[in-house]
Amino acid sequence: MQLHDVWFVLIAVLWIGYFFLEGFDFGVGILTKLLARSRQEKRVLINTIGPVWDGNEVWLLTAGGATFAAFPEWYATLFSGFYLPLLIILISLIVRGVAFEYRAKRSEEHWQRNWETALFWTSLIPAFLWGVAFGNIVRGVKIDRHLEYVGTFWDLLNPFALLGGLVTLSLFTFHGAVFTALKTVGDIRERARKLALKVGLVTAVLALLFLVWAQIDQGDGRSLVAMIVAVAALVAALVANQAGREGWSFALSGVTIVAAVAMLFLTLFPNVMPSTLNADWSLTVTNASSSPYTLKIMTWCAGIATPIVLLYQGWTYWVFRKRIGTQHIAVEAVH
Repeated sequence: MQLHDVWFVLIAVLWIGYFFLEGFDFGVGILTKLLARSRQEKRVLINTIGPVWDGNEVWLLTAGGATFAAFPEWYATLFSGFYLPLLIILISLIVRGVAFEYRAKRSEEHWQRNWETALFWTSLIPAFLWGVAFGNIVRGVKIDRHLEYVGTFWDLLNPFALLGGLVTLSLFTFHGAVFTALKTVGDIRERARKLALKVGLVTAVLALLFLVWAQIDQGDGRSLVAMIVAVAALVAALVANQAGREGWSFALSGVTIVAAVAMLFLTLFPNVMPSTLNADWSLTVTNASSSPYTLKIMTWCAGIATPIVLLYQGWTYWVFRKRIGTQHIAVEAVH
């Protein structure tokens, strides 16, 4: 395996980590409208991810930086061709971060309600658009002989990509619901489990359609195995949720995300962005990569920095591992 193959795998791992962590993060943000019945319950939901949401986004920054350094042609074509949806995602993430910090800065009800609405939409929009983006990457887009995207924004809104958006939206919401059940106590915990069942059943149907479509279109034996694991893990997560085993349900919903994203990257390799105009114009791990020397330096840096990042992020989750409920929210913190 050459270094450009190694970095394709590492970038896949970074995206898997991002979707696993930010997936439940987005899901909880969406649940602030779907699940919470009071200001206290909204505060409970926000507090479950308050200490970790910004750390989860580190995986996105690292994935983007690694793509820029390891595969500059991929980065250039992706960010120019997908400029508008990626800009919408970026603005959503900026506003979302501000919403977390500014919501409690003033006590007026309309102020807090407006920021809670912003948190809901800036969780929902990226959750949907990431699926649209990866659906297009896997399906292929209009890339010319100069390795440049020559399609339009509307070309990105094709049935396969839109289905991918619905899959990530529903899957992240389910992931967030089982995380909420794992991290809370009382009535909100029970309602989170019931909502997780409803959302999970919808997710199972959408995910099966999307993954089977991707497998038929471009899959092989390896991607088929990953697809089977993803579907089986999702079914097992639903069973564990019904049995009240929130820890197992969350772990299995995480396995679903890991296997599903792995399947997409397996169907993609050795391409990084297939061309629908001419297969010879596709971006691959070979023609889109940096020099071997650059990749070698990056490998050494990643080998040193990655364990440190994993340790401090793991420590954060350990420190904030306990469940919370409305009884833990001071009345003055709600207003």
